[in-house]
Amino acid sequence: MNKTMKRLSVGVSGMAVAAMLLTGCSSNTSTSAPSKDKAKSSESTTTPKVSIMVGGLEKIIYLPFMLAEKLDLYKEEGLNVTLISESAGQNAETALLAGQVDGAGGFYDHTLDLQSKGKKVEAVVTMADVPGEQLMVATRLKDKIKTLADLKGLTIGVTGLGSSTNMLASYNVVKGGNKESDYKPLPVGAGQTLIAAMQNKRIDAAVTSEPTATLLKNKNLAYTFVDMNSKEGTKEALGGGYAATSLYMNNDYVKAHPDVVQKLANAYVKTLKWMSTHTPEEIAAKMPEEYYAGDKAVYIQALKGQLPMFTTDGKMPDGTPENVKKILSAFKPVQNVDLSQTYTNEFVDKAK
Repeated sequence: MNKTMKRLSVGVSGMAVAAMLLTGCSSNTSTSAPSKDKAKSSESTTTPKVSIMVGGLEKIIYLPFMLAEKLDLYKEEGLNVTLISESAGQNAETALLAGQVDGAGGFYDHTLDLQSKGKKVEAVVTMADVPGEQLMVATRLKDKIKTLADLKGLTIGVTGLGSSTNMLASYNVVKGGNKESDYKPLPVGAGQTLIAAMQNKRIDAAVTSEPTATLLKNKNLAYTFVDMNSKEGTKEALGGGYAATSLYMNNDYVKAHPDVVQKLANAYVKTLKWMSTHTPEEIAAKMPEEYYAGDKAVYIQALKGQLPMFTTDGKMPDGTPENVKKILSAFKPVQNVDLSQTYTNEFVDKAK
């Protein structure tokens, strides 16, 4: 893999992604083993190939996907994994449904949203039980925004329309007694694009994760208005746990390739356990330098604040799917969703 890994552009098309996967070579992808074939998993005598699109590999909330590669755990499990970075989980969801990738790295809430639209996908590894997100308000509005009701009329930056950040923004607006239509979600991605949008006053607030949140605070551009980064903050803001970072796949794929899914579960459970026994400094040292956004100390500072969000066993916590459904039901038609088809602990229970 190249030392430098660039992000995919926000507007990458389905055809572009498909072409990229077919050629197996792109500066925006990361592979754990070289391949000239299409990056789709196959169950044969050769090493199974698996393509996973993640809603922002550089985000700390999605750290386990790249860390598993840096620890050589995909190879250890006998897998050839291609990681593809996109700006938002919504793009990963779209690529998964289009059959361009085998798995998606995103929030668990996508599985409920998709089932309500007739599409069945399930989380096979749950890596975090809190969102790791913060609803941040521009410092210039600190004297104006006092309660959730005051979010009415604001332009709130999200990674993408239909993304989990969009869903969390909508919930907080509705929780404040407003309607979902009472604010404007604006797709601004994360990192420098979001920071620039805040600097240029294109957005009044944003739902974002680390290290972007810490960079906004250090620049005195925004402050935390709703904490969904810690377990305590999430319970207060969302009424309970909210499964976030996960590997989700089409239910049919899981049924057809259980051995591949098991190998992936093994790799991620090992990664989560490794994270729980190493320091933020040791974890940061494994990550690509460009993920530091030019400041390794800030990255480590942000990492320290987010490590508690990760599970150590990859399991979906009891009661969490019900809480996610309750939250989404506040503004989306998900009442008829069968939660048993949106996640499974079968593979992490068997993980080595």
